[in-house]
Amino acid sequence: MAKLKNKRPGRLPRIEVVDLFCGIGGLSYGLKTAGFHILAGFDLDHTCQYAYESNTGGDFIYKNIKEVTGSDISRRYSTGAIKVLAGCAPCQPFSSYAFKNKEKDPDKYDLLYEFGRLVKEVKPDIVTMENVPAIRKFKLKSVLEDFIGILEDNGYDVWCDVVFCPNFGIPQTRKRLVLIASKLGKVDPLIATHSKQDYVTVRDTIGNLPALSAGQKDPNDPLHKCRALNELNLRRIKSTPEGGGWKSWPEELILECHKKEGGKSFGSVYGRMKWDEPSPTMTTQCTGIGNGRFGHPSQDRAISAREAALLQTFPYDYKFFKDEKSVSLTVASRYIGNAVPPKLGEVIALAISKHLKEYGKV
Repeated sequence: MAKLKNKRPGRLPRIEVVDLFCGIGGLSYGLKTAGFHILAGFDLDHTCQYAYESNTGGDFIYKNIKEVTGSDISRRYSTGAIKVLAGCAPCQPFSSYAFKNKEKDPDKYDLLYEFGRLVKEVKPDIVTMENVPAIRKFKLKSVLEDFIGILEDNGYDVWCDVVFCPNFGIPQTRKRLVLIASKLGKVDPLIATHSKQDYVTVRDTIGNLPALSAGQKDPNDPLHKCRALNELNLRRIKSTPEGGGWKSWPEELILECHKKEGGKSFGSVYGRMKWDEPSPTMTTQCTGIGNGRFGHPSQDRAISAREAALLQTFPYDYKFFKDEKSVSLTVASRYIGNAVPPKLGEVIALAISKHLKEYGKV
């Protein structure tokens, strides 16, 4: 692919992005919303191609990160462009849940090292990475420290911290580690745009959607569908108050595992959200009531895929499936739960733009 010459007299350089571990494009879409130009995304889930390309305009490259070369990336940037290399290495191996299990795949820890290798080969102007906060604390935290060391050894100033998503207009109590590194100079911290008094809430986000019963779908919105409940689980959700969980149930509805000492700490499962607070973190199982506090605040069901997408800040017109007539709740939940909230991507992009302006680049 020949490089394009886009830096003309009087014309500001484009900010161009290649996204590693791109999934369906949450991070890329957020960067695009702020005016960045998305060139390509790399991922090993080929089913993400339609959503990624349809919404970001970038090319989806199905390739193992360990086989991606610096040339694969560098040749995509235009001459004179500001080069951004972005990515969110799959967070499951770094999650707190993963460290409760003895069986771990050591190859998954290599992903940040592969990211670091590509930074050294591509030499982008800006690097940004998003991941779970636990990556700073778990027993192998040297993985993150090594990644930061690679950046610093190659001339980058690095800012890295955990952000609380409601502070940035995202309606879920998600905490994420965000890293921004620059070859230009010091990177300033992200500045919160919201406080507890004006957090975006569940009501603000999904309060106007048509009501559904368990197992029902909206005939006008294929993504607004929810899981069916058996008779016992329907009784359970009906016995759960807004913001409450299984501890509010009568004795005959409580699961045996929750009566045991080890199960008493799982207070969020089978819980309902609160209308006037942000939702819990959307996960890959966010459309099932038994997987967290994913019960609708007032309707007797788990949240729909549309509600999960909105709480994850995907816009209504985001295209998840080529054929929306046969939406799989399991696949939709995986797409949504694995994604970077687009709004967080936009926040990161605005911080990068501000940094570039301070150094006279845009």
